[in-house]
Formats: sequence, C-alpha cells, structure tokens
Amino acid sequence: MESRTESKNEKPWSKQTARPSLRQTQHKFSRMMNDDSPDAFRNVSRKPGMQIWTINNMQLVPVPAQGFGNFFEGDCYIVLHITEKKGSGQSADIHYWIGNSSSQDEQGAAAIYVTQLDEYLGGSPVQHREVQGSESPRFRSYFKNGLIYKKGGVASGFRHVDTNAYNVLRLLHVKGRKHVAATEVEVSWNSFNNGDIFLLDMGKAIVQWNGPQSNRREKLKAVLLAQDIRDRERGGRAQIGVVEGGNEEDSPELMKVMMAVLGQRTGQLKDAIPDDKPDQVQNASVRLYHVFENSGNLVVQEVATQPLTQDLLHSSDCYIVDQRGSSVMVWKGKQASKEERREALNRAVGYIKAKNYPSSTTVEVMTEGGESAMFKHLFKSWRDKGQTQGLGSTYSLGKIAKVDQVKFDVMELHARPELAAQQRMVDDASGDVKVWRIENLELAEVNPSTYGQFYGGDCYLVLYTYQRSNQQQYILYMWQGRHATKDEITACAYQAVNVDNKYNGAPVQVRVVMGKEPRHFLAIFKGKLIIFEGGTGRPGVVNPDPGARLFQVRGTDELNTKATEVLARASSLNTNDVFLLKTDKTCYLWYGKGCSGDERVMGRAMSDVLSRQDKQVVMEDQEPAEFWVALGGKAPYASDKRLQREEPPHSPRLFECSNQTGQFRMTEVDDFAQSDLDEEDVMLLDTWEEIFFWVGNLANQQETKEAWNSAQEYLRTHPAGRDPDTPIIFVKQGYEPPTFTGWFNAWDPHKWSDVNNANLNKSPGGMGGGSYRAPGGPVSSPPLYRVHGGDLSPRPSTPTSPSTQRGQPSVSVTLSPSSSFTPSSPAGGTVSPSAGGSGMYLDPQLLINKSPSELPQGVDPSQREEYLSDADFENLLGTTRPDFQRLPKWRQNDLKKKAGLF
Repeated sequence: MESRTESKNEKPWSKQTARPSLRQTQHKFSRMMNDDSPDAFRNVSRKPGMQIWTINNMQLVPVPAQGFGNFFEGDCYIVLHITEKKGSGQSADIHYWIGNSSSQDEQGAAAIYVTQLDEYLGGSPVQHREVQGSESPRFRSYFKNGLIYKKGGVASGFRHVDTNAYNVLRLLHVKGRKHVAATEVEVSWNSFNNGDIFLLDMGKAIVQWNGPQSNRREKLKAVLLAQDIRDRERGGRAQIGVVEGGNEEDSPELMKVMMAVLGQRTGQLKDAIPDDKPDQVQNASVRLYHVFENSGNLVVQEVATQPLTQDLLHSSDCYIVDQRGSSVMVWKGKQASKEERREALNRAVGYIKAKNYPSSTTVEVMTEGGESAMFKHLFKSWRDKGQTQGLGSTYSLGKIAKVDQVKFDVMELHARPELAAQQRMVDDASGDVKVWRIENLELAEVNPSTYGQFYGGDCYLVLYTYQRSNQQQYILYMWQGRHATKDEITACAYQAVNVDNKYNGAPVQVRVVMGKEPRHFLAIFKGKLIIFEGGTGRPGVVNPDPGARLFQVRGTDELNTKATEVLARASSLNTNDVFLLKTDKTCYLWYGKGCSGDERVMGRAMSDVLSRQDKQVVMEDQEPAEFWVALGGKAPYASDKRLQREEPPHSPRLFECSNQTGQFRMTEVDDFAQSDLDEEDVMLLDTWEEIFFWVGNLANQQETKEAWNSAQEYLRTHPAGRDPDTPIIFVKQGYEPPTFTGWFNAWDPHKWSDVNNANLNKSPGGMGGGSYRAPGGPVSSPPLYRVHGGDLSPRPSTPTSPSTQRGQPSVSVTLSPSSSFTPSSPAGGTVSPSAGGSGMYLDPQLLINKSPSELPQGVDPSQREEYLSDADFENLLGTTRPDFQRLPKWRQNDLKKKAGLF
C-alpha cells in the first residue's frame, strides 16, 4: 500500500493543547537532572538478569532482589531485564511501571530515566510502558509466581526486605489464572469473597484461604506465591497452611488462628468477583502511521494497513503501529534525529490520549534492529540484517515451498530436541508408514506400491510409527485434497478419531492441506511424493485424460523432495526449478538455469516414478519446438533468480486459548517454559511454519473439540495475513514429539508422572493430610497440615505492612518440623522451621547423577537442588540460592547439568 496524505480522521496535535501534562512534568525535571551524566547508571550491570529501581525524590533507588515482585501502588519503577541469546549476543528490555496512585512528578521522572537508560545502553533495548493491573505478558513473565501490589509508596515507609523479620501482618487478595497478582487489602473478613483466594501473612506462618468457588489452577498459583513469599522474604523460615473455604471445619486450628486475627465472622461472605478480562481478542486490524513534527504540531500520517511489510519502514523516520488500541508500538529508525528518538515514548503517550484509548494501553518503543518478536509477527515478512541461511531454511517461490536441508543423525535429533524442532523432523523418516484413502466415507487401505501418490480429489490418512527411547510413537497425518468434497473431509477427521482411539490417544494428529505438506511428511515418502492436481487414486476409477501434464519438482535429496502438478502452460515454469512435462509420447526433464546439481538428480529420480517413457533432458533456452507446443505455446515465465528468497524465521509464541465467552480468546505467555503448560490448558504454540495445539489431560472438553476451528480462526485473523493452510498439529499431554518439545528450553518427560511428590513445604519425605499434584496443582481439597494444640495469644508489634499500622494485632506462631503449627504464648514464639523450607536435607550423593527411578521417594527430579543444604548448594552450583533464582532458566539448567542435578 502506498503512503498517502494525512487521513481525514487524523488531525495534527498541538503541543500546547493536546499533549498530556506529563510532558510539562518531564521538562520540569529534565532541568533538575543532568541528561548527559552517567552517574545514575554507574552501577547498572550488563550481565544477564533483572535489575529494578524505584523513584525516590526524583532519584533512582535500587530495589533489593528479595523485594522483586513487590510494587508500591504510589510509586513508579524501572525494570531492566537482560537476556543472553544463544549465538546472538544479548537483548535488553526496559519497563517503566506506573502505580495507580503515583504522581505526575514520579511518572515524568521515570520516563526521563527510561530514555536516559536506553541511551546509556546504546539505544538497543525495547522500552515498555506498564500500568498497574494491565502489565504486558513479558513483564509478568519475569515474576512467574505473581505480582504483589502494596499500599503506599516509598515516602510511606519503603524498607529493604529483611529476611529475618517476622513482624508482618497483612492480607493479600490473589487473582488470576495464568498471570497472578496479589493486592494488599484490609485485614478483615469484609475483604473476603467466595470466588477468590486470600493469603493471611503473619510472618512466621502464611494461611491460604481458598474461596469455595475458586478453581484448581488458582489454588496452585496462590500456593506458588505463598512459597515465593516464604523463600524470598522469610529466607525459607515460614510455614504454609491451607484452608478450603467450603470445608473450614476440616481445619479447626487454622481457623482458630484466622479468627484471632480477623475476629469472628458475622454474616455471609460476598459473592465471587468476576475476573478481569486481560485476554486480548486477536486484532486483525493493524495500521502503520508515520509520526513527525510540523511547525510545532505532532502529525500522524497513515502509511498502510495490514498486512504490513518491512520495506514500509525507513531508517530516517519514526513510526507508530496501532492494533486498534490493544497495543501501540513505536519504531525508531537508526537515522532518525536524536530529538525524534528521545520523544518516541512521549509521542506514544500523546497518541493514546488523542485516540481516547485507555491509559493502560500497552506501549512498546523499539529501535531499528532491536524489534520485539511480537512486532515482527505483525509483518507479512521480516528479515533481520545480516541474517544467514541456516539448517532447514525455507525458500518461498510461487506457492510451493523449497526446503534446503542437510543430512543429520536420528540419534542427534532425539538427543537435541531443539534441532528436531528447528528441522521440523521427529526422526530420519525411517519408521513404518501405513496409508488409507477415504472411500465412501470409510477407510480403504492403499496399495503400498502407490505410497506417495496423492490425488487432489481424495482425502488420506497416513499413520507413521517410529521408536523413541524404546517406545513406539505415532504421527497421524490427515491429508486433504483441494478438490475433495466436504463430506470426505469430514469423514477424514472422523476416521482420524477412530484411529486415534485404536492407539489409546497416543498419535500426534497433523492436518495437512494439499500443497502445504510439512517437512517430515515429505521425508517419509523418500523422494517419491507426487501431488496430482485432480482425479482420484481409487482402483477401478478411470480419470479423464488431461493431455500434457506438468510437474514442478522441488528438493535436493530424498528427505525434502516432492513433485506438484501445475497448470500445463509455459507461464508455470520457473528458472530456479526442475520441471517434468509428460506427454503421450515423451517425458521431458526441463532444467532451469537456477537449479542445482542435486535438484537435477532428484528430478531424474522423480521422472522414473512418474513415467516409464523415455526421458528427454531439456535445458532452459534450448527447448525443442515440440516442448512449447505441448505447453500451448511459448510465454513469459518467472526468470529472475532474485525471486528465490529466504523465508525468515520468526520467534515462537505460546498462547493460552479459551472460548469460554463464546469468542476465541488468547493470552500470550512470554518467556515460556514447560511449567506454563497446565493440565487444564489448551495451548497454541505458533512456530510460524507450523501451528501446534497442546491439550492437557484435564482440559475443557468443549475447548478441545473446538481446537481445530480455533487454530483456523487464529490463522484467519492473524494481522500478518498468514497462510490459512499452515499445517496444524494436535498434541496431547504426555505424547509430545521432539518437534514440539524442542521449542522449550528444557523438557522434563517425567514432569507429570509423579502425582504425589510435592507439598506446600517441599518435604521430600512426604506428609499426610492431603496432597497436591506436582506441578499441576491441588488434586484434593483437605488441608495439607493438621494443626494441633496450643492457645492463641496475639501480641502487639510493629509490623511493616501499612494495614497493621491501623492497630491490627500481630500473631506469633510456633512451627514444628512435623509441619503442624501451634500459636505461641505471650512471651513470644520461637521458630523451629524446616531447614531452608524443605523439611529435611539430603546427602548430595543421593541426588547427583541419578535417574528419576533411583531418587529417594518423593523427590521431584526437576528440582533436586531444592533438597540440598545451603552449603552443599553453593559447593555444587557455585552460587547462592537467591543468585541462582535470578539466572535465566537455560543458565540454571546448564549449572544443574554440570553438577549432575539434571
């Protein structure tokens, strides 16, 4: 789409009238702060990890690691997150977080510091504006166990977190399913409701009260948050108890503790509060605007609508990409003026205000060359500067993909699932193949001698069986011909369910649309895959004689080659490929000038499969007259070698999917890991070339049934104008192929196998009184800890929480190592915590280089480090627990592997 003049609906914004007061605030403080002075960032680390600052008296004040995830509502924060990318250096994200009660002065100062920090780091970080309660998925991904919103701000008593302080009393209201946020509320029964979860934090003990209408996932998330508070803020020296709100009589002693703090409950609790809907409906409406100043006015000029292409962005300018208010992104060209680059964040805020978008609208600001994955996903095509061709790179030319692959060892694919994922190959295609065709809506076995021949008028099921770790694995491909009837396509899906049931749900199901065959599908037919445009392969059926037939051959070896029938016209030819022209008398092998020797070899092999006739080799520009006569005459065709362009890779993205509101909704999970796949989930993993649907064992049945439709809806509404025939792969929990698991940094195949090996206080020996499934969450409602004996005697203290400053008592609780706890006497309680919060430590020799079956009963194989003493932990891993927890997951896994704990 060509650039055009300013839209009638777009008006210049006067700096004096339309720009928000934040701008004046920033000018005020820019005079107070030396823009060029690096003093404020002298201690900024460039190592991978996270650093957080808050604004105090217009100065940056670092937040200690123990306080990460805690945000005062009256403050603004700056969060710097640096990630080490394998093989491609570092990437950085700067977020500035705005509390709901923060002042304009603090917001202005934070915005200036963000700009200065960006310049200090060379201008490459992506800047994000975050508003309390509407944080981006990336921001939330840094705090896997949730965010805690605290009343007040720095001025009201911000303190460094003391892991030995127990004079705390606060009530946290926990909300969220995938992304959790906990807000400090009044310590009173009036704050409770029947649908949510509340944490009563008393320093030495944390009581989790689960609303009767809360679900299993919410309970698990609250457990993880409680454990995080215990480990980071109490040094692991606190116990956690659980009360099921619908069965409070099962926890009499815990209720006695709660009553002592909250008083007797009178009347009924409030009804459940509907969850907020942060999930974004995928917005196919995307507009690109050129942003510039003209005579003191900010001018926004529409350039294009979706699908966008990268060549619309010019290095000398700045642009805004608007997803109809769901997010606003600013792109800064490298050659744009310094003033324009500095003003980018202000312009985004001004744009939001002028458009009357909510103040919580997500904002990202990025520099040319440092674009986020989400930004790239909005473009039809994207190529990073200096991008080189790697293994399995895909070429796009016309409508048929050309794939250039290298030889690989099947054992390497199994040992390195990340390679399998990049190659889209579960193995070397040496497994067993069985093919059925849909005939009269039933399955009919195909003669093995014709395996690889697919007709556009048919539908097929292809079952592929292979071995992995001495276990049989299955892939069930559903191939849909372009000219098959709707009844046949429906019958194909129905019969796929029957085959899936025959193998107890083990097969991975893959929808394959004619012409869009995935790489592994090509490989299993060993260079003999032929796609006929129409007709049928049914025995006894005579297909009409089409006359001359032309086939385009793509591939360099038997793992990536196929022949596709195209219209028998000269205009179908392409200088970069091999073509087979089959006539009544001769089979011509046409070699384009741009094809390689390997492609010619595969073309010759394919011609032997297609025809027993004599072959005549024809070089481009040396065609005999009969060749052109068979094609209906000579005509122009694609003859530019530059058409052979690499299809650039896109970063994979994971989404939680839901249609509970009757509309397909997604919530993105940033920096995803296997732990983000919950058993109740239906998840979509978009690797661009393929779409995976992962279904947990406890997933909603209706959502599971709608998974195929949801995937097609996702492709249809994607703002980049995605190919609706992109392969869709249906994966069930426990049957994940390496082409799926390889997109995750570390995959634990035993993750869901041990259902009773964890509890709230991580005691490796296990305890009675109920159990929680690890890592999926609660499977039974009784409380984990039996509370016995003792009298409650509240005593006054000076807690750190503002809520206790209103006169609420603090409770001192004595905790026994057996995971039962009793209130202490007025003389003051003593703590007998489980060591490090683990209940007991294990000899390292019981954990190092042991298979899961060799570990002591109850030990989680993926978290062996949790059972080490602090001394053993530092000795084996070379770092402290807090420092270890701040490392990126891949680095944690590297350390664990070296220590024999992985």
